[in-house]
Amino acid sequence: MAFFFVMTAYYIVRPVRDQLSGAVGSQSLPLFYSVVFGVMLLLTPVFGMLVARFPRKQLLGWSYSFFVFCLFAFVPAFVAQDRIGARELGVVFYVWVSVFNLFVVSLFWSFMADIFSSVEARKVFPLIALGGMAGAIFGPLITKFLVQQIGVAMLLVVSAAALLLALGLLLRLSAQQERRDGDAQQSEPVGGSLWAGVKELWSRPFLRYMAIMMVLGDGIGTLAYALMADYAKAHFTDTVARTSFYNDLDLVTNLLGAGLQLTFTRWLMTRHGAGWGLVVPALVNLVLLLAVVGMGASHVELLGFSVPTLAVMMVGSRGFAYGMTKPAVDALYTRVPRETRYKGKNFVETAVWRFGDVVVTSGVSLLGKFGVGVAGMAMIGAGISAFAAWVARRAGHSPDLLPERSHPAKAGP
Repeated sequence: MAFFFVMTAYYIVRPVRDQLSGAVGSQSLPLFYSVVFGVMLLLTPVFGMLVARFPRKQLLGWSYSFFVFCLFAFVPAFVAQDRIGARELGVVFYVWVSVFNLFVVSLFWSFMADIFSSVEARKVFPLIALGGMAGAIFGPLITKFLVQQIGVAMLLVVSAAALLLALGLLLRLSAQQERRDGDAQQSEPVGGSLWAGVKELWSRPFLRYMAIMMVLGDGIGTLAYALMADYAKAHFTDTVARTSFYNDLDLVTNLLGAGLQLTFTRWLMTRHGAGWGLVVPALVNLVLLLAVVGMGASHVELLGFSVPTLAVMMVGSRGFAYGMTKPAVDALYTRVPRETRYKGKNFVETAVWRFGDVVVTSGVSLLGKFGVGVAGMAMIGAGISAFAAWVARRAGHSPDLLPERSHPAKAGP
């Protein structure tokens, strides 16, 4: 239930963020992502300090409470969005939501990897992810209903309430785990260097594979997002319409992710290992991008609706990322030491991820200036997906992964 409320909170504010990018188009995305990347670099040592010095309960409590406070603080800004301007408010809110998403979700999964063993994770993580997908479906549904009733600004208050519920459940789960195991070591501060996450990227092959996969996978998702931002700018003129459109994309994406977790992901990870949960989505991206190469930016008929081909690619890529890649990655992180689990994982899933955003959005903008169309960009993306499948296969067999355990791994080198 905790992850349900985390994802509900995020998917309420996500379409609010995306309607701002849809208002200005893809030309502003390099600016948005560059600022996010810079903020992530500044926050990396801050997060490392918190992990090194404070117990798990305090780390969870302070981090989540900070984001709840920020949600309330943004309400007046959205009331005055038309006076402030979509671009100006967009830079600030886009940065904040990106930090919110990466730190809150990454910290949640670091906590899960701390309390479950690698053997347990292959069975349990798809179910936890399914709870998150339920929240990711509920969030867009309640947003679609409420945005017409209370407007965009008050959605932030609803998101804050969901995040507070998640925090309460996580603190309760932490206390229960300590009593169950009778071992306080796992709840103590991790210790170590503030910059350990950066250093481990160069010393651990597994983290290097994760960083490369993050950049490659993000490249596909960000390419689709940039092209969709241009589509939204051309087809939707007001805030509510854009919010509703992005909300519908999120809803369909999350239904696909939930379907995968219910039917295929858990079976694949239990029977064949978490590594295959990285390979299959890369192959799916390859097929989707080749379809875009052949069809371009046309529309296709699906269940009686005319749907942009780009939307199909975006939904398929994200659906497999959320429904398969994410639980597989987090299951593999149970086979690394605690410091890597918190600091290394966080650095890869924050700073490295946003570095990939900057590179991809700048590349899309540059390719557009040289006249490269949707089909040409999709062809480049298909090549990236093929390489990502090869990297994914190697990541699942990285030599520095610890042996699978039936009990949570203790801190160690």
